[in-house]
Amino acid sequence: MTRFIKILRYLAAALFAAMTAGIIVLTATYLYLAPGLPEIDTLKNAKLTLPLRVYARDGDLIAEFGKERRTPVRYSNVPDLMIKAFLAAEDDRFFHHPGVDYQGLLRAAVHLIKTGRKGQGGSTITMQVARNFFLTREKTFLRKFNEIFLSLKIEHKLSKKEILELYLNAIYLGNRSYGIQAASQVYYGKNVHELTLPEIAMIAGLPKAPSRFNPVINPERALIRRNYVLSRMRELDFISEEDYQAARATSVVASLHGLRLQVEAPYIAEMVRSEMLKRYGNDIYSRGFRVYTTIDSQSQVAANKALRKALLDYDRRHGYRGAERNFIEVLELGREQWDRILQDIPAVGGLEAGIVEVVEDKKVHVYLTKDKEIVLDWEAMEWARSFIDVNQRGPVLKSATKILSPGDLIRVYKNDKGKWLLSQIPNVAGALVSLTPRDGGITALVGGFDYFHSKFNRATQARRQPGSSFKPFVYAAGLAKGFTPASVINDAPVVFNDPALEGVWRPENYSSKFYGPTRLREALVHSRNLVSIRLLREIGIGYTARYLKRFGITSNMIQRDLTLALGSGSITPLELARANAVIANGGFMINPYFIGRIEDDDGTVIFRANPEIACAECEERNALKDVKTDNKALAAVPEKPAEKEDEKPRLAKRTISAQNAYLINSMMRDVIRRGTGRGALRLGRSDLAGKTGTTNDQRDAWFSGFNSELVATAWIGYDKVKPLGNRETGGRAALPMWVDFMGAALEGIAETPLKQPDGLVTVRIDPETACLVSSNTRDAIFETFVAGTLPKGCADSGRPQETRKNSNTQPDVIF
Repeated sequence: MTRFIKILRYLAAALFAAMTAGIIVLTATYLYLAPGLPEIDTLKNAKLTLPLRVYARDGDLIAEFGKERRTPVRYSNVPDLMIKAFLAAEDDRFFHHPGVDYQGLLRAAVHLIKTGRKGQGGSTITMQVARNFFLTREKTFLRKFNEIFLSLKIEHKLSKKEILELYLNAIYLGNRSYGIQAASQVYYGKNVHELTLPEIAMIAGLPKAPSRFNPVINPERALIRRNYVLSRMRELDFISEEDYQAARATSVVASLHGLRLQVEAPYIAEMVRSEMLKRYGNDIYSRGFRVYTTIDSQSQVAANKALRKALLDYDRRHGYRGAERNFIEVLELGREQWDRILQDIPAVGGLEAGIVEVVEDKKVHVYLTKDKEIVLDWEAMEWARSFIDVNQRGPVLKSATKILSPGDLIRVYKNDKGKWLLSQIPNVAGALVSLTPRDGGITALVGGFDYFHSKFNRATQARRQPGSSFKPFVYAAGLAKGFTPASVINDAPVVFNDPALEGVWRPENYSSKFYGPTRLREALVHSRNLVSIRLLREIGIGYTARYLKRFGITSNMIQRDLTLALGSGSITPLELARANAVIANGGFMINPYFIGRIEDDDGTVIFRANPEIACAECEERNALKDVKTDNKALAAVPEKPAEKEDEKPRLAKRTISAQNAYLINSMMRDVIRRGTGRGALRLGRSDLAGKTGTTNDQRDAWFSGFNSELVATAWIGYDKVKPLGNRETGGRAALPMWVDFMGAALEGIAETPLKQPDGLVTVRIDPETACLVSSNTRDAIFETFVAGTLPKGCADSGRPQETRKNSNTQPDVIF
């Protein structure tokens, strides 16, 4: 008995000595490591790596840029089952230990001694937070001690809920997803609160080995891991036996889901990314900036749809170029092989890829993917006469066997009526951009058929000849020089022998006809080329070039010769929209912009746009203040309350007179009412103005138009400049795109009448001679003039005299 007591004493002494030594070692280790331990206070305001997000002005998500996909979730918004699943999988004693689970460490140590392998229980959630935020992933005892001491400090500074919130938002869960919300989106395309129990368990099982247990790449291993998490949840009584059995019986349904974007606007997203990179450098991909653009979601959707429809309609008019390729060699290998082929061929502009299975006389069976088969009837493909060139198609199609064969890879899409149609990726390109004329905010922008097919942004980068869409600015220069909408100029042949034009130039109208003496209003309405050239010659090229700067059209955009009258320079759709905005807003130069505000990751606004605003009312208010007047007159113009210096609105500079802007606006409204833009009449609005544009050989087709609320420009052409084909004018190719867009963008917006400014007089004139006539004159029309420029009551009324001659067909020869 005495010997047994001695042994116990020795063991107790040894244990005490070991504990003392352990305490001394731990204390010494802590004293050694403590100076190098990071401050835990930083976790209070921890900055997670967050991507750059781009939004429409109404908050719809447009794009996300960054290496890590992460969307932080507050602890209060995390489903209770999600918390329990992670506790079951990673640290079921989390709410009971001080950051280090001594029981778990002892259990892991015993397991290591017995088996020589690491077991569960050695690392807590708090220790994982310490590792993720402060430590490297090297496996050394020194790092483990650092982890332990940091965990104790973390628990001292943060609450359990704060620690768990950090963990659930920071943990890597595979496929670039960090945090539970990102993982929910990546694997299931859902928000975290929408997940089912088996889906929650699947995500909770990922931290241990995100690649090995990835449910998309390794569904078998992922299933084992998920079921282990479910069994732990059942052991801990987190779920019922019934729920456990039901969840175990569920198969793996995870698949990769792309970012859930709410608005398709990749061209504007890239413009934002580029601008942010200039402002803030490479930090933009990790600092969590939120950029709210000027894009209107409804308008952007309408722009995408309108452009694609216009390009597809053009393509159908010119014939079918055939299948993209043929997979006849794999046709007998079955649908599993077809799926492998199709999964690597993305949709382009909504056109899905499919493999032709069976071709009948008037019907074609097409396999899309994942056992999805469609049937194209004759109506869906009878348009597909073979393409020869832009002016020729093959004979009328009589059988599907003439254009398609089994194994062909083709493109199809579903129209608004739910009908599948044969299609093809257009070779022709296009662009559409719209902005508000009041301040220049871009509301919609599409730079091509599909950004991922071609990243070239034609709305801002494609410099093309504007053709006749340029004429309103030349006419505005003429009005400023003393011409009026009723000035008569002879539309007759003219020959120019000008060295600057490299030889003899014989311009003509699109119709190849000549119409004799023509009022300027009629010349613009019907896009008469000869009148425009004679007008430019009369007012002077130099003067016109200087005047065009008032529309933002600089010397590098234009040709300094008479071809300028026909739009021979080069301009982008956005620049043309900006120029038309000067007319739409009554004469003010605005600057297009697309970033409304920028927020940091905390939601603090660090930039807010303050664009220059076109404000005729402000002009009136300032004019009243500059003259002596009575109090009643001043009270008639509303005053705004005083604003802070940095919040004061910036007023746009007036560059053309209100009278000039009104007259050109009214002339462009007539283009739509009874001229080359008549196709816009189907919108049923009377407040629209615009101008078609077609260049030589129909290489470019334009329509640019507006009302007081919105300016939009549509363009169609080939990237490598070549003819679009006979009759592919601005009115046929581009105008339908503009009409479809404006119809949707202006839906619900009331018409705005054209307000006539002071200094204008409307009188009756003779439509043939432009002479002032009485109210009794038959066929008289109304015309508006700047005060002081009214015609006289005779045939010799207007200017310039030398251009008001008879309509002889002998050409003027000018050297």
